[in-house]
Amino acid sequence: MLRYIAFADQVSAWFGKAFAWCVVLMTLAVSYEVVARYAFNAPTVWAFDLTYIMYGTLFMMAGAYTLSRDGHVRGDFVYRLWRPATQAKVELALYFIFFFPGVLALVFSGWRYASRSWRYLEVSTMSPANVPIYQFKTIIIAAGVLLVIQGIAQVCRCIITIRTGEWPRHAEDVEELETLLQREGAEALRHGSEAIDITEPREPRS
Repeated sequence: MLRYIAFADQVSAWFGKAFAWCVVLMTLAVSYEVVARYAFNAPTVWAFDLTYIMYGTLFMMAGAYTLSRDGHVRGDFVYRLWRPATQAKVELALYFIFFFPGVLALVFSGWRYASRSWRYLEVSTMSPANVPIYQFKTIIIAAGVLLVIQGIAQVCRCIITIRTGEWPRHAEDVEELETLLQREGAEALRHGSEAIDITEPREPRS
């Protein structure tokens, strides 16, 4: 199970980081549009299409990566009070009740949606640029398959936790700035208290 978890995490991380470059393309497109529109009074007809296509692609392809890092939003005001084994049992049930049916529906409906788009080489109707979008409809299928692969890894994590009582560690290659600042603050306080203990004069023995 641990080997499969490592494999799924690596696959999700590779695709998540590869498609993260969509942010760069989207930023360049918006920057070019702003300069062209306001500096030269020559707005583009393709910038809007490119930005929503890049954002949608990033959003879809980053889902499995976020799941592998336990980064999705969870209403944990009750969840966090449970023992890890209880958490794992609840998550295991929810994966089979909600996650896999929803993701498999995404894959099958995405297949019909994308195949229809490929048949007539669909273009965007959001602008007169007629940007081809049929190839991007395939992202729906790819994102669903990645979620299935990662979902199986999450089920393995739940089974291991039920057996051992501890969650396997998630890979941590990206952290929120708030988390880093909290950690640095806690370390600074700890080092500061240690320095006070060392430098504080002691009462002479009588």
